[in-house]
Parts: sequence; structure tokens; C-alpha cells
Amino acid sequence: MADYAHPEAIVGTDWVAQHRGDANLRLVEVDVDTAAYGEGHIPGALAWNWTTQLCDTVQRDILSKDKFEALMEQSGIGNDTTVVLYGDNNNWFGAWALWQMKIYGHRDVRLMNGGRKKWLEEGREITRDVPSYPRAGYRAEKSDLSIRAFKPEVDDAVRRRTAGLVDVRSPDEFTGRIVAPPGLPETAQRGGHIPGAKNIPWASACNDDGTFKSVDALRRLYEEQGITPDRPAIAYCRIGERSSHTWFVLKYLLGYEDVKNYDGSWTEWGNLVGAPVEKQAA
Repeated sequence: MADYAHPEAIVGTDWVAQHRGDANLRLVEVDVDTAAYGEGHIPGALAWNWTTQLCDTVQRDILSKDKFEALMEQSGIGNDTTVVLYGDNNNWFGAWALWQMKIYGHRDVRLMNGGRKKWLEEGREITRDVPSYPRAGYRAEKSDLSIRAFKPEVDDAVRRRTAGLVDVRSPDEFTGRIVAPPGLPETAQRGGHIPGAKNIPWASACNDDGTFKSVDALRRLYEEQGITPDRPAIAYCRIGERSSHTWFVLKYLLGYEDVKNYDGSWTEWGNLVGAPVEKQAA
């Protein structure tokens, strides 16, 4: 991990096993819900539910500044707390939480490489005990929108080729054969992809054990598709969680300076009247 552009943004399972009891550390398991957490989790880890705790539950958006501060405070997280995030699906929702914490300016937040999958495969200790931490004080910074893309910027990227668009969904989603993976409710009226996007599925950045590939392998993966560090990049998927994983790879592992997560993603673009769509050509 030392070869990554920002090795401080990622820790291994060994590091977590050694430091999980540190007073200024909060370990958080982040998933679409807390079902897996309830079956057993890393001792000392809190749980964040993506559906109910990391999204606005009325309008489609990230948490407001006030609600984000409240989540941090009730989790015992202060502005100077080290936060390590992990979860299922090779850290999809852990990466989403990290992206949102960076939007609000949290300085020391990291991903556990390999996520829940690697911890369990190594036979490490788990518990069903839910920890309790003293309430903290927290003040979020003004939203950093330099890491978040909205539709007008994506429109501009399509028209003027101002950024490399990375569609991190499966090839079947990219080509329009399916609109969403089976069983997932958030969907769109049309299948396909944003014109000009390159299909680089999020999973291609990972090894079989869920850890990230080497920096050389990652560099080849993106640069061979024309996603290079000398121009802006925008990642998208279906609802923004898989693309936050790719955003993390590009920004923190490869060191791209200008990379954004388009969290509106295909559920926004594929529902818009008149939005240009390409199908098939992968």
C-alpha cells in the first residue's frame, strides 16, 4: 500500500486489529442496511445504515450539513477523530461514507482494505455487541463540491469532452441489456450509458479477496481506456455508491487531482426527458 498516491487513506486488516481499541479511533461498518452488522462485526465497530443515515430520506441528496454533524456527534466522532470505514461489497458504501465525509471536510478518514469480506475470510474476531461512545462535538466545513458532479457539469463533459466519463457499472448495464442489477429497486426508464463514457466496472479495480489492485495494475486499467491524470474525470454508476469506490481509487490510490463522483448517476440520467443515451457499444 505504500506505493499508492495517498497511503494514509487506506489501512489493512492487521492495522485495524492492532488499533481498534485506540481512544481516538472510531471504526464504522457501512452497508445499505445493518443486517450483516447484526450477524457479527469487528469488535468496537459502529454501524451506519446507508438508506436511513447517510442519505436525505425525503429528497434525493446527501445529508444536510446539520444532519451530518448530528450523525458524527452521536457516533462519538469529533473533528480530530480518526475514522476507519469498511463494509460489504468491497466497501461500496464505506467509500460513499468517506466521500461524504470529505465533502464536509473531515481530515482523517480511511478505508479498511478488503472490507468485511477480507476480515471474515481471515477468521478474525467478530461480535454482536454494540458499542457505546460518549457524544462528541462536531462542526462540519462548508461543502466541498470539487469532488461532486452535478448534471450540468456532466452535460458539459458530453458536449465538449471536458472530462473522462467512467461508467463503473456492469457491461450488461452499460450496454442497456439490463437497467439495474436484479432485485435492486432504484432504477431508470431507459437503459444504456452516457455518451462517450468508458465502461470500467468497479470490481476490476479489486483482487479476489476484495483488496485493491497494485498501483501499476490500476494505472493500466484506467489509462488504457483514456482515463488519464492530466484531465478531469467523472465517475458514475446507478445511484452513486459503486462510483464512489472508483472515485476513491482514482483520487487516493492513483492521485488524480480532479476527479468527481456523479451521485445522480444513471437513476437521474436515465430518467431525464431528452437526455442523450448510447446503447450497446461497450
